[in-house]
Amino acid sequence: MSAINFEIRLNKENKIYHEGELLRGCVHFNCPSEAKHDGILLTLEGVVNLQLSTKNVGLFDAFYNSVKPITLLNTTLELAAPGKLASGNSEFHFELPLVCNKEPRVLYETYHGVFINVNYQLRCDVKRSFLAKSLQKTQQFCIQNKPTPLDTKALTNTEVNFSISPETLQKTAKERINIPRFLITGKLDQTECCVTRPLTGQLTVQHSEVAIKSIELQLVRVETCGCAEGYSKDATEIQTIQIADGNVCPKLEIPIYMILPRLFTCPTLITKNFKIEFELNLVAIFKDDYAITENFQIVLKRTAPPADSKLNNRGI
Repeated sequence: MSAINFEIRLNKENKIYHEGELLRGCVHFNCPSEAKHDGILLTLEGVVNLQLSTKNVGLFDAFYNSVKPITLLNTTLELAAPGKLASGNSEFHFELPLVCNKEPRVLYETYHGVFINVNYQLRCDVKRSFLAKSLQKTQQFCIQNKPTPLDTKALTNTEVNFSISPETLQKTAKERINIPRFLITGKLDQTECCVTRPLTGQLTVQHSEVAIKSIELQLVRVETCGCAEGYSKDATEIQTIQIADGNVCPKLEIPIYMILPRLFTCPTLITKNFKIEFELNLVAIFKDDYAITENFQIVLKRTAPPADSKLNNRGI
């Protein structure tokens, strides 16, 4: 049986599409000699996979109904009826609409999490007789919200000033007595952030009676899967960056600058079956390894860049 080499090629190199667009491309075949097949099928798939964390397994029997995969796209196209592939190169072109025709009637953004994953892919199956193994290739692509000018206005006036000291921490009075005296002030420029722009701000260590070893910024995803019968909510770290190493000079302004990772973040999403939310932790670690954490709730959106912006949106 002749070898069949093939791949799925999309018309966009970055493989990023918006809801309502046409997904165009071709399946390219290269055969050293004529090859028989029993049909060539192309399947468009979009699915939300929900998973319970191990700590919640067994708590809600009814809960398992709410964590079934949610199908967003499922379309099959016959590229070729049973027959033969000619030797050399051949191509089968396709054009598929990216529209969700059933509940929830919306295509969520591509997202790779721990307990929630939103994936889109094309799968090409080359059927062959029982004497020859059928062949399969997949090609993933990304769905992205189309930003509107209205979203840009919604990001204004979300600056947050903060002041962290033993008195502001959620500790008992007895615990606060044992915390070293310190004062850290600063601000986050926005708590409603665009996923394609850096999260920025600044902080200043006003004073500390114990030397500081490190100051870190931690981005956290909060994933909730569930329904009326029960839900599972888990917070996991996406990335941590160090913004200060070693003891910090008092009164020195330290910039906060974090670029959000491409596939592990998405616009904040709240649906009846699941939620994807984000938080930011500011962590100061003292020389004796005692650590304090200040938590900020943030909302991620996808907005259109300003008309005069020269920033590269990283193609996402």
